[in-house]
This record gives sequence, C-alpha cells and structure tokens, in this order.
Amino acid sequence: MSVLMAEQTISGAVREYGKRLFRFIRGRVDNDADAEDLLQEVWYQFSRVLRVEPIEQVGAWLFRVARNKLTDRYRRTTPDSLDALVYEDEDGALDFRNILLADNQTPETEYLRELFWEELMAALDELPEAQRNVFVWNELEDETFQSIADRTGENIKTLISRKRYAVQHLRERLGEFYREFLS
Repeated sequence: MSVLMAEQTISGAVREYGKRLFRFIRGRVDNDADAEDLLQEVWYQFSRVLRVEPIEQVGAWLFRVARNKLTDRYRRTTPDSLDALVYEDEDGALDFRNILLADNQTPETEYLRELFWEELMAALDELPEAQRNVFVWNELEDETFQSIADRTGENIKTLISRKRYAVQHLRERLGEFYREFLS
C-alpha cells in the first residue's frame, strides 16, 4: 500500500473509530492519560501493520488490538492483586469466587471479571447440554439437585455425576485462564 493511501486509511479510521476506541479503553483503565497512552499504541501498531498488509475489518482489528494491549497492561501491572483474588481450595482446585464477588470496583477487577465471565461462558458452551444445564441450574441459579431432578425426571446421582464432569472441565479450562494471567 502506498504511503498516501495508508495515511488516508489511518485518518479515516481515526475519524470513524477514534472516540469509540478511546471510550472502550477508558472504561478499562484508571485515568485519561493511561487511556490515551494505550490508544496511541493501538494507532502506532495500526500504522505499522497497514504499511505492510491491508486490513479487511478495520474496526474489529482495532478493538482486538486494544483488548490485547489492555490485557498486556493488566498482566504487567497486577499479578499480585490477581494472585490475592484467586486461590486453590483444599482439593487443589482454583477458586475464582473472590474475583466475581470482590467489593473493590477498580477498572482492573471489572476488566478481569468481564474476561472471566467470557471464559466461563465459552467453557460452558463446550460442555454437553445436559452437563451445562445441571451446572448452571445448581451453581449459578442456586437450584437444588432435588428440584432439578423433579423438573427433568433424572436421577439425582446422574445429575451429580453430570455436574462433576462439568466441574472437571471448567477447572481445567479456567485453570488455563488463571495461568495465562499469572505468567
């Protein structure tokens, strides 16, 4: 791509996505200065990549890069606070309740909470429907195994077994999430 075309594409992207991208980043950092710094990094990367190859979906690319920059920033600045929020229980399983129930409403905890829910929902979508339903009803909707059994006509032991398989899968998948943020 020629330098002139790249400059026109960059100018158009700044006009079209600049304000939304700033608001997206600003909602996830402590102050305007940090948001502007991250936005500048996104534009810099955009200009470098654009000179080498065309980008088909500019908006999606910009927001993905912004999300990656936020994740990189979060990893660099808060591993200790994340470590304090996530711990292993007596079975050696990772417990994320502190992340989900934390009172501190910092941009970092909100961002982490958002990422965690995305990962949890993606992991739940990988489960067979019966396992997913039992886990959601019991853990997220606080329904008893007896009421689930009454509703579905399934044996309670079958429901417990399905939930156990779901929990094993979620521990493995969310363990990857945990390790990703602490490495």
